[in-house]
Amino acid sequence: MQDGYLRIGELARRVGVRPELLRAWETRYGLLSPSRSAGGFRLYSDDDEERVRAMRAELAGGLSAAEAARRVLAGPVPSAAAPSSEPLERRAAELRAGLDAYDDARANAALDDLLAAYSLDTVLGRVVLPYLEELGERWRRGEASVAQEHFASNLLRGRLLGLARGWGQGSGPRAILACAPGEQHDLGLVVFGLALRQRGWRITFLGPDTPPETLAEAAATLDPEIVVVTGTTAAAFRKALPDLQRLAAGTRVALGGRGASEGAAASVGAELLEADPLSEADRLAAA
Repeated sequence: MQDGYLRIGELARRVGVRPELLRAWETRYGLLSPSRSAGGFRLYSDDDEERVRAMRAELAGGLSAAEAARRVLAGPVPSAAAPSSEPLERRAAELRAGLDAYDDARANAALDDLLAAYSLDTVLGRVVLPYLEELGERWRRGEASVAQEHFASNLLRGRLLGLARGWGQGSGPRAILACAPGEQHDLGLVVFGLALRQRGWRITFLGPDTPPETLAEAAATLDPEIVVVTGTTAAAFRKALPDLQRLAAGTRVALGGRGASEGAAASVGAELLEADPLSEADRLAAA
């Protein structure tokens, strides 16, 4: 079976079958064989999608659900060959081309295509984060302009915040996310918040350049499971360390971003988030 990449809601939209019915076909007949993400979510493959489409065709021919499922499962065994990443790479290249060319219509269309075809974790982990890393490297080498970096970051930030609508609702543990004082770069923090939300957390997002007193007030009011503060430089944390130390005395605090270090985290009594946003979201969710 191919590696899974679709959440059940996305699979349902692609095949035109309600998620509840897909779950019933999986439970009763074994029609679907999802894999599990690191966060415990079921992920469905191209083979699963093909079996659902075949199931619909058999049902349209007048068979009962049980007989239709039996015939589909008795059919040719799907190839065990590893899936090609070409479709994902092609879509990612289209997004990159639109962003690099300042073409918002092209970039938005490519991002729409990606979000329709793949899980949010896949889009974030295999497209958005690698692109941002690459763009940063190109900027440091003088191969990308400040204008390109600003255009791409602002377009992606706007789209991702659109996906974040309502991420503070629910009943899961709450995380307060903020940038250190003076820090304006919050796109990685947005990605982290979306990943946590996918794993059932509630997100309170304070965004760039958050004063320590604002962070402390929010923590006192909301009593979060964790407060995460990020910065791209060590200087972003330096002046805030005493305030963060006082906050960490009564609240779980974590530092992240390129500017965070083991020394800074230890001096505050905080955790250090040193892996990528999705891996850290998996770790927090598992804990």
